[in-house]
Amino acid sequence: MFFYIVHYVQYKFCVDGEWRHDEHQPFISSEYGIVNTVLLATEPNFMHGINQGMPSGSNMDVDNEAFQRLVQISDGSLTEAAERISEADLQVSRHRVSVFLSTHTAYELLPESGKVVALDIDLPVKQAFHILYEQGISMAPLWDFSKARFVGVLSASDFILILRELGNHGSNLTEEELETHTISAWKEGKAYLNRQIDSHGKAFPRPLVYAGPNDNLKDVARKILHNEVATVPIIHSSSQDGSFPQLLHIASLSGILKCVCRYFRHCSSSLPILKLPICAIPVGTWVPKIGEPNRRPLAMLRPSASLSAALNLLVQAQVSSIPIVDDNDSLLDIYCRSDITALAKDKAYAHINLSEMTIHQALQLGQDSYSPYELRSQRCQMCLPSDTLHKVMERLANPGVRRLVIVEAGSKRVEGIVSLSDIFKFLLG
Repeated sequence: MFFYIVHYVQYKFCVDGEWRHDEHQPFISSEYGIVNTVLLATEPNFMHGINQGMPSGSNMDVDNEAFQRLVQISDGSLTEAAERISEADLQVSRHRVSVFLSTHTAYELLPESGKVVALDIDLPVKQAFHILYEQGISMAPLWDFSKARFVGVLSASDFILILRELGNHGSNLTEEELETHTISAWKEGKAYLNRQIDSHGKAFPRPLVYAGPNDNLKDVARKILHNEVATVPIIHSSSQDGSFPQLLHIASLSGILKCVCRYFRHCSSSLPILKLPICAIPVGTWVPKIGEPNRRPLAMLRPSASLSAALNLLVQAQVSSIPIVDDNDSLLDIYCRSDITALAKDKAYAHINLSEMTIHQALQLGQDSYSPYELRSQRCQMCLPSDTLHKVMERLANPGVRRLVIVEAGSKRVEGIVSLSDIFKFLLG
């Protein structure tokens, strides 16, 4: 009887004077700082008296990729090299991302053609509500004609707060209330609710967070993260006093991440962190394991939960989305802040009760045909814990994708969630 001894060697290619490695094969970082491909090889070693429980002369078709993964898992040293990253590699990767973001500007985010929507601050909330729904957007900058400048934004979060405030006072949202309540009046009332009051007792709304076309991408990303907003308007003014501003674009972390992925796509080896599985790096929010202390719980709800419960959880947990799961915690759908705009369809806001409408019913609004257990591709994107950071970033860079729900293979049991802001907090340190 004999068996095979498994070992590996390192090799690389010289292409046009540049050392390269095959990214489609297993690889590790060597002591020389160069990522080399690992080649699994075998050599016969004859041993007697060993019964492997296998008929002699049998023909086996071996899945080489699966076999390589098995060897990597069984070899502790190789597993540690492949799934753990040194502090030096982490700092090198962050430095290279930082340099790229610092040397590219928001102007590069502008599409060749497109449209931007702004709202007059004196518009009724009802009309603004319908515009966001009809345009398929979750926020819009606010224009004040009296000041001739942009003064803020109206977002889906505002509508959530309006609905909750009216619900707390025991009334449904009527068309008359929406028709007479202007955006300006709501913003002033919101400032009082948030205790944004000056020394004279006058409310002052939160100042507009925006960027200019010449601001670098790192500053734009930091503004989004620091102010906990999903987007920032890109505004240009040719005057030093900021008069006659022009709204050029609505910048998001998705657009910035797309630039990062496009730049490093063909030189991903320069960012060692990209090859790591997301389960091996501190990114995202994960379901706490038994006995694990100080882990923030992951907010999840059943489809039968009330819309009121979902809105309260979005506000109180300060999250932008909630996975909707079955009794086994398997993913069914996801409820996002932007879903609130669907209540504008057929004026649903005028005849609903937040405590009586279920999440499933709320998600059906605006959908012509929707199965309660159907995952909608752009809304409810999934990934596996073993997916690499590179793959996760590429997925999040797609338009309309703001988060990925991490699920267990097969059962779709929710294990965590990773968002655009999670990725940038990790990349920027």
